[in-house]
Amino acid sequence: MSGKILLVEDHEEIWDFLSRRLKRRGYEVVLAHDGEAGVQQARAAQPDVILLDMNLPVLDGWSTARALKAGGDTRAIPIIALTAHAMSGDRDKAIQAGCDDYHAKPIDFPKLLTQIGAAIGAAS
Repeated sequence: MSGKILLVEDHEEIWDFLSRRLKRRGYEVVLAHDGEAGVQQARAAQPDVILLDMNLPVLDGWSTARALKAGGDTRAIPIIALTAHAMSGDRDKAIQAGCDDYHAKPIDFPKLLTQIGAAIGAAS
């Protein structure tokens, strides 16, 4: 399984860890470090799936998801929300903002790989 993943994450240790592990699995990884850059990168790179941290500078993850789902060129790209806010209601809030799936931090990499595979499979 391979594809292009846009990782929108502002914490260096998380994006470093995730991008290295995803690249080892054969994925191409595009990085953005704030929500506004994430929207621009999604339009430019047209990734197969977006991993979106919800706690972002400039434009937060919820606003970023809404902007992506409102754009004709990015509406169909599956978004997996990454959030440390694993409280009841957060999953619903992420889904309502336009995310297709939800992954609570700390990252469970095997589970995340399954979610990425499902998202790419559903989109194709």
